[in-house]
Amino acid sequence: MRITKSILIKFGAIILPSIVASCTIQPQSWKPITKPAFVGQTALNNKLRSIEKIDLGGWYGPEDILFNSLGNLYCGVHKRKDDFSVGKILKIDSMGKIEIFYDAGSWVSGLSFDDKGNLIALSHKQGLVSISPEKKVTELANQDIKQRRFLISNGLVISNNQSVYFTNTSYESPYTIKYGRKLILEMKPNGGLYKYDPLSKNIETLIDGLYFGNGVAVSKDQTFLLVVETAKYRILRYWLNGDKAGSYEIFLENLPGFPNGISLCDNGSFWLGFTTKRNDALDNIHSKPAMKKIVYSLPSALQPKQDKFGMVMNISEKGIILETLFDTLGVKLPEAGAVKEKNGYLYIGGDNLPYIGKLKLVP
Repeated sequence: MRITKSILIKFGAIILPSIVASCTIQPQSWKPITKPAFVGQTALNNKLRSIEKIDLGGWYGPEDILFNSLGNLYCGVHKRKDDFSVGKILKIDSMGKIEIFYDAGSWVSGLSFDDKGNLIALSHKQGLVSISPEKKVTELANQDIKQRRFLISNGLVISNNQSVYFTNTSYESPYTIKYGRKLILEMKPNGGLYKYDPLSKNIETLIDGLYFGNGVAVSKDQTFLLVVETAKYRILRYWLNGDKAGSYEIFLENLPGFPNGISLCDNGSFWLGFTTKRNDALDNIHSKPAMKKIVYSLPSALQPKQDKFGMVMNISEKGIILETLFDTLGVKLPEAGAVKEKNGYLYIGGDNLPYIGKLKLVP
């Protein structure tokens, strides 16, 4: 059979990009613990299907959710489902009126108010910023002490003494869906946990090396931080006070999904949101770097798709799972990465959701 020039050109158009893509990833071997079954406090249900939807006016990706003293809701968003390069901070009042509070020029993730009423936020373009009530913007920090940029700054919390704690997922590249897959497959500690002191204006690195560092929360008694490592399906505890101050340990591991945002409840427990459940095929290839290179090099149409699976988990301050809520088919909540409790309701967002879910909690 004669191979024509046109066939060779078509073949090259398919194969060459895949070869190039496979050369851009250097995955590490990792053996995840066999995932836990959905039993006991993680028994499947569909309680998340009872949500109401808060419209975002055509925007996507409420990665963090925040309320001010007047009950106005704030969240960072991006313009299109698959484009994180253009973003704003939205302000939504109790009647659902949407206002662009800040044009960040990029996606904004972590949000928190300081004791002066400034909105402290994490911009993927500017890093850590402060936005005054008059909307004056001050850039606080955009790199660590090694001059590595905060390109995917992520979770943020402010302690009672006004120290700002935040994570950075990667200093190598801004976020795209493809780069997010690369981070998961490579299993390299490209992230970190940081502290910003508003008095000295200094940045301190608390953990240099997180595997997809994500959400962060401070305990009710202010003695420790919880830090999410999405790629390793676990949460770390970093001690702020006591004999273990400055050290960290595993708080909860072998979670049944990809943990994302975490927040403190009034009772001292925590809500943890998940992007989706774990994937058996991914777990099986994590110990096979060559296979991961092949998977990453596949055209987008052939890449494994994220399961539509909403899941949020309530965890005690001792690391005990108290309750888990689901939308197992993603009918109402195909993801549930961000979760905040306010006045008897859960407010749930996600990287690609075009709305915020509002769920009334049952006492």
